[in-house]
Amino acid sequence: MLTPTQSIEKPANLVAFAFLLIAFLTGIASSFQLPTLSLFLSQEIQVSPAMVGYFYAINALIGIGLSQLLAKYSDNLDDRRKVMMYCCILAVGGCLVFAFIRDYWLLVILGTTLLGLGSSANPQSFALAREYADSTGKETVMFSTIMRTQISLAWIVGPPLSFSIALNWGFDWMYSIAGLAFVFCGLISITLLPKVPRKKTETNTPRQAPTNNRKSVLYLFITVFMIFNCNGMYLINMPLYVIHELHLSAELAGTLMGTAAGLEIPIMLLGGYLTQYFSKKALIFTALFAGFLFYFGLLFFQETWQLVLLQFFNAIFIGIIATLGMVYFQDLMPNQAGAATTLFSNAAKLSWVVSGPVAGLLAQYWHYSSVFYVSFLMIVIGAVCLVKVKAVG
Repeated sequence: MLTPTQSIEKPANLVAFAFLLIAFLTGIASSFQLPTLSLFLSQEIQVSPAMVGYFYAINALIGIGLSQLLAKYSDNLDDRRKVMMYCCILAVGGCLVFAFIRDYWLLVILGTTLLGLGSSANPQSFALAREYADSTGKETVMFSTIMRTQISLAWIVGPPLSFSIALNWGFDWMYSIAGLAFVFCGLISITLLPKVPRKKTETNTPRQAPTNNRKSVLYLFITVFMIFNCNGMYLINMPLYVIHELHLSAELAGTLMGTAAGLEIPIMLLGGYLTQYFSKKALIFTALFAGFLFYFGLLFFQETWQLVLLQFFNAIFIGIIATLGMVYFQDLMPNQAGAATTLFSNAAKLSWVVSGPVAGLLAQYWHYSSVFYVSFLMIVIGAVCLVKVKAVG
């Protein structure tokens, strides 16, 4: 077996397959955990909607701190695969904690810490992919886009399957299967991925803070943060909204998430292709407009087929930002692939600090659908901030 420190040339097709498979496996793991978490906490742990929201916030804070610390050191290590392997091991431990422990505070402290560290395997894989693409002359936008579509592919099957397993077999089985995905991810990282030589210019560059385009990075961070706030509130409240307000089956929540993920794939590929003709900034503005239409529609459409059709706008909203947002950060922060990718990831994670408590409190004291009104305001704020971001080629 190859060791993580071996630097051996590997066939390009094999390396590409490994990157895509890792993206798919980390996507499967997240698509098992995230969609069902609010249902897990409300039914299995039996806590209030507000406590559900606080759980998301605490989970995000722990994940942000740990992943940003990893990003600081990963850009200075000679082999990023080591970080990915250790993250996967910790993630397996986190999945086992969620599978077999039913104490709220143990889950908050121990489970979220392990999964917070483990979740960094995903941004680290994208950082390594960017470095690999740059070193081999591959087109970085499309390479990252194709990787991101694997996560969407995982989300096509993940949410419906996770709801089915959790409701019919139990949450212990569901989290155990998620842990198995991280096992395979770790094995692939150390056996199939290449060791990418690090540029000397990178070793002397500070990694956590951007060294170029700082104001643009800040405004882009706020834009991405607002978009993922909307998505976070939707993911938290939607399963419970479907069950308690619309009085539809719990499996429908998984179907809606899977439908959106399926639609995201062609949108991501199209978005990556359109960067040849339109700026990333213009395409992200399109995503914001689609998001506005999506949340506006949720206020009026409540039939199953209508909710499914609305996922087209949701797919544009999330698909474009999930792909081009990451590359936009990397373009604004040259030679800081790890820090840039983690900033994008942490913008998404930080959104749970706000979206978790807001979604929980609104559900407890008002109703689950009230988050859609808040989403309008966040989309407007995101658009205003995006205006101030520098357009880069």
